[in-house]
Amino acid sequence: MRSKAAADRNTADGSPPGTEEDGVWRVPDGPVGVAVLGSTGSVGTQTLDVIAHHPDRFRVVALVAGRNTARLAEQAAQFRPELIGADPSAPAVSGLGDRVLPADEALLAAATLPSAEIVVVATTGHAAILPTFHAIQAGKTVALANKETIVCAGELVMAEARARGVAVRPVDSEHSAIWQALGRAGTDEVTRLILTASGGPFRETPADALARVTVAEALAHPTWSMGGKITVDSATLMNKGLEVIEARWLFDLPLDRIEVLVHPESIVHSLVEFADASQIAQLSLPDMRLPIQYALTWPEHAASPCRRLDLAAVGTLRFAPPDPIRFPALRLAREAGEAGRTFPTVLSAADEVAVDAFLSGRLGFVGIADLVARILELHRPDGPLSFASIAEADVWARRTAKTLLPGSTG
Repeated sequence: MRSKAAADRNTADGSPPGTEEDGVWRVPDGPVGVAVLGSTGSVGTQTLDVIAHHPDRFRVVALVAGRNTARLAEQAAQFRPELIGADPSAPAVSGLGDRVLPADEALLAAATLPSAEIVVVATTGHAAILPTFHAIQAGKTVALANKETIVCAGELVMAEARARGVAVRPVDSEHSAIWQALGRAGTDEVTRLILTASGGPFRETPADALARVTVAEALAHPTWSMGGKITVDSATLMNKGLEVIEARWLFDLPLDRIEVLVHPESIVHSLVEFADASQIAQLSLPDMRLPIQYALTWPEHAASPCRRLDLAAVGTLRFAPPDPIRFPALRLAREAGEAGRTFPTVLSAADEVAVDAFLSGRLGFVGIADLVARILELHRPDGPLSFASIAEADVWARRTAKTLLPGSTG
């Protein structure tokens, strides 16, 4: 049992409410139901690793995936969810019966499933925006790893979460670090948020050599093992620019109080500077299971299978400001965040097209930021931010970016 104060914080953070008896706050018995959207990707599979490590605390009630139906079928056999999202015609899931819904339909169904108390949004892309919003409307705690939801719709999503007293718990290691370092401090106590970045494989590459970067070199991240899109975004630092926009909405601070430091060791995952000039950081060896687990077990730091940090063995921790010449994507993201409305959506959508073109050999590495900059220059938003305007800007940005690719017929 927890104290009433602790339970009040947990309820405000989006956890299932309990009942008060004789001044003691009691929470419902039994494992917490978890829906995992994007269960076969990197974050999704590591989420299931965490859940498997705590079978008494969590149960999987829904799994939704895209093309990797073979892995999804294995996950379904292990966790036995009541809802599965996949292509029903895929042979791997053909024997799973009426639990299987088409993935697009299943995203919304899983996000609002009555037995789901925490919804882990681990999908990539813009398709997660509305399911996340509906999960919040349904009163679910959201453990969010999807960047596009907050980058594109943070103004709408976080306003709804505040209005309903629902938590959006960050899963990205950087935002989780800030969340942990903030504690119960109010925004008036905070002077800066400092996001750290490994700098990717090109942090020391001369700017004039970046035009010759190959796909294999861009995918050779020095610290993290991630999908192609996120890995390339880490190489351009677009990933960090998107995280700056996310931090603005997640922690309700203006962009001019959010900074980036390159930290090659990836041990300090981010820092918070307070009004008294003190700074608090969260440190650990790079392992996504840590922020995933904390998003599930908050406010407890439960035992985990992760390796312990030995600072003496690490020896040196280095920090440096990012090079604006080598990493123009960081500036573009900040400018889009400052412009607001649908500019962040255009930034995100154009970057997705540009990265895909780079991975397929149609665009050079430096062309990624150049293409994104051109699409942002062309964008003319119309009216206030809405889910409809986000969807329209997304379609426009992708279509326009594709017409500007080398070799396009327009």
